[in-house]
Amino acid sequence: MKTSKHVIKALNIVTVIKCIPQISYASTAPELSDDRRYDFFSRVVPPDSFQAQAMVDIVKTMGWNYVSTVASEGSYGEKGVDAFMQLSREAGGICIAQSLKIPHDHKSSDFDKIIRQLLDTRYARAVILFASDEDIRGILNASKRADQVGHFLWIGSDSWGAKNSPIQHLEDAAVGAITILPKRATISGFDAYFTSRTLENNRRNVWFAEYWEENFNCKLMSSSKKDESSRKCTGQERIGIDSKYEQEGKVQFVIDAVYAMAHALHNMQRDMCPENSGICPEMEIAGGKKLLKYIRSVSFNGSAGTSVTFNRNGDAPGRYDLFQYQWNNVTGLGYRMIGQWTETLQLHKEDMQWPRGEQEIPTSVCSLPCKTGERKKVVKGMPCCWHCEPCDGYQFQPDEFTCKLCSYNMRPSANRTFCQPIPIIKLEWHSPWAVIPVFLAMLGIIATIFVMATFIRYNDTPIVRASGRELSYVLLTGIFLCYIITFLMIAKPDVGVCSFRRIFLGLGMCISYAALLTKTNRIYRIFEQGKKSVTPPRLISPTSQLAITSSLISVQLLGVLIWFGVDPPNTIIDYDEQKTLNPDLARGVLKCDITDLQIICSLGYSILLMVTCTVYAIKTRGVPENFNEAKPIGFTMYTTCIVWLAFIPIFFGTAQSAEKLYIQTTTLTISMNLSASVALGMLYMPKVYVIIFHPELNVQKRKRSFKAVVTAATMSSRLSHKASDRPNGEAKTELCENVDPSSKYLTPHAGGAEHHLS
Repeated sequence: MKTSKHVIKALNIVTVIKCIPQISYASTAPELSDDRRYDFFSRVVPPDSFQAQAMVDIVKTMGWNYVSTVASEGSYGEKGVDAFMQLSREAGGICIAQSLKIPHDHKSSDFDKIIRQLLDTRYARAVILFASDEDIRGILNASKRADQVGHFLWIGSDSWGAKNSPIQHLEDAAVGAITILPKRATISGFDAYFTSRTLENNRRNVWFAEYWEENFNCKLMSSSKKDESSRKCTGQERIGIDSKYEQEGKVQFVIDAVYAMAHALHNMQRDMCPENSGICPEMEIAGGKKLLKYIRSVSFNGSAGTSVTFNRNGDAPGRYDLFQYQWNNVTGLGYRMIGQWTETLQLHKEDMQWPRGEQEIPTSVCSLPCKTGERKKVVKGMPCCWHCEPCDGYQFQPDEFTCKLCSYNMRPSANRTFCQPIPIIKLEWHSPWAVIPVFLAMLGIIATIFVMATFIRYNDTPIVRASGRELSYVLLTGIFLCYIITFLMIAKPDVGVCSFRRIFLGLGMCISYAALLTKTNRIYRIFEQGKKSVTPPRLISPTSQLAITSSLISVQLLGVLIWFGVDPPNTIIDYDEQKTLNPDLARGVLKCDITDLQIICSLGYSILLMVTCTVYAIKTRGVPENFNEAKPIGFTMYTTCIVWLAFIPIFFGTAQSAEKLYIQTTTLTISMNLSASVALGMLYMPKVYVIIFHPELNVQKRKRSFKAVVTAATMSSRLSHKASDRPNGEAKTELCENVDPSSKYLTPHAGGAEHHLS
């Protein structure tokens, strides 16, 4: 500081006084950035914008995005809050919940009202304070009265700094408060000077007497504002001995402001008056603009040893120490430095403590973060406030503000941050839905093979020959295919499996009912013809029966061939069938591209044959049991109709079910198994039983002419109709009178007629 002292000595007081009007002119010049009077002290002290920027950085570092502001009414408080709000808008991500002012002529009720207003936005716990010492005390006191100690997170400006006066007797309400103080140093020379001031040696300061009364709590003169009860000042009191003394934190900047002026004047005088020791005419007419240029260009080490410079706006660089009021096990309550701000923030979070024993950094946010899978719906005008809306169904979350629907073959992940493929399923062999029909089909296949083997083994016996061997083998083939379709319906779909499904789905039933229809039609024609003539009807030979059956089967095969040509078989993955409300349960079903309607159409021709066969079975119900298979065929068809009448509502009634694949496949295969089993059981098992267990009945009966057979059947039919009009046994007596009693059976079956006519 030698150069500065030399400068001060070189400049006499007259020079400084003469320059003051020019400085005032400079403060109103257009070049000034803020159109305010150029106050050297306020320019050496970092401006409110730097302090506000430090506060913004603290708030963002803490993760607080919803804060309130409280300012003392007046230039200091209002400008500080305005700067904070402006910078927070520019930085983004910070919302002001409330901006309140403390009036000049405040009362304790005003502070209580402010606390109540702050509690209206309880989640905005962080409160920015630009207030005087007295107002800070009022706010802290009101928070105690409202029993809200520890709720608010105070961030105090440099008016609070590291001073004890604002929090005296309110320490518990101030715990956790973060305060800002311009980086400064204590000037020991000022302490020595100021503590030596008395009423006698400091008369030039017009406010010193008032300070004396306040500092020593005494009364100097009758015009004093002190109460009459106050004691008289003796004048012998001493600062720092009879009262507490603490150096004002801005003393350093006052000294630096004086030195800045001195350096500017010195540099100006050196450049403009190099040959004069004082002010030359050039300095007299230079004006304030010139002096301002010199002031902004000074650079020197200040009273604290730090450099003093000014930026292009005429402001000194911002340097702040950050404090937090904490409890220490050794020293008790006190301020602890937790960081600093010099253009950027350096904050030691690990050194920070929070009220109410909170271990983590408290929150001061309008809305809590949305959970995973929830999007933010921002409140209009408040970008920091939002509602959380879940992404439901098949939506995922591409960003925090959007829910988007996954593509048709995808579903959201567990945390809904992306889409993943829907699992593909098919009917598995080990599924209970498959085990039952497969078990029934295997039993049916074994039984069918056994019956077929028995018929082949006893092919030339009367029962086998009388049953119409050719159509019997055709019917057994159809029954076998009805069982086989079960395995095709459960097998993993591919082009080959899908092709065989189309072919055999209706073919087995078609073969079975074509053979049965040919049999029943033949019986009907024989006995209808017998009523009119003794001439046998046409096309009743085995060859004709096979031709008729083949013709009926060819219609089914032709339809399948056309189906192949119009719509070639292929596999598809159906995502709609098991697209449940819960995407976790969604599955894609691998299946053949056969619709429900196509299945019914494929079975439709077979059902038509079945219904027609049932009609003929009804028509031939009156033929005596000993003559034909009409009654077993009738019972078979009645039972089969019941099975398929139950199948249709189940099949279509489950079309919208999530278990459609399983229910429909199982229903279809079981229905076909039951249909085949009914035919196998009613038409073949009695014959097999006789062939194996009663071979004595499997003998040749005497041949009779077609005329005799038809005549006996006609008489039997008539007697059956008269039975209701005669006493018990009369019908039988008439039958015995008209039929050869020497024969136990006219023919064993309808096939017997076939045998005699062959």
